Amino acid sequence: MPASAIQNPAGYVPEHAVAFSDVDGTAVTVSAAMPLPVSLSQAANAALSGTAATSGLVGPFQPVLGRPVVLALSGTWSGTVKVSRSTDGGATKLPLTVAGTVWGQYTGNCCEAVWDESEAAARLYLDIALSSGSVTYRLAQ
Repeated sequence: MPASAIQNPAGYVPEHAVAFSDVDGTAVTVSAAMPLPVSLSQAANAALSGTAATSGLVGPFQPVLGRPVVLALSGTWSGTVKVSRSTDGGATKLPLTVAGTVWGQYTGNCCEAVWDESEAAARLYLDIALSSGSVTYRLAQ
């Protein structure tokens, strides 16, 4: 069998393509019109944390969009801690609700996701009303 000569540059280029599955399972080649569906999350902002021995309002906490906000409360205390939300720089603070029912209001220690923000102007606050003791709080992502 005769040896074939290698010519550089070749008259062809081997093509490689990246594809992904669309909603109905069809392979879609990545292009400018159909970019690879990926996203990079923004780094989390500084946590709102501290200890309160008196009633008051703490905040604001600026959540990163599309990521859950976790509230941790600990200590020996009695009273209420309520998460409030503002979209006007803190002039108006509204309690979190789900279907018209109060959400994000606590009378004991907790560690759970309380909110997932989708509006860039939104800020979260903790409205702390203590009857006794002190509560350590942390609102973070």
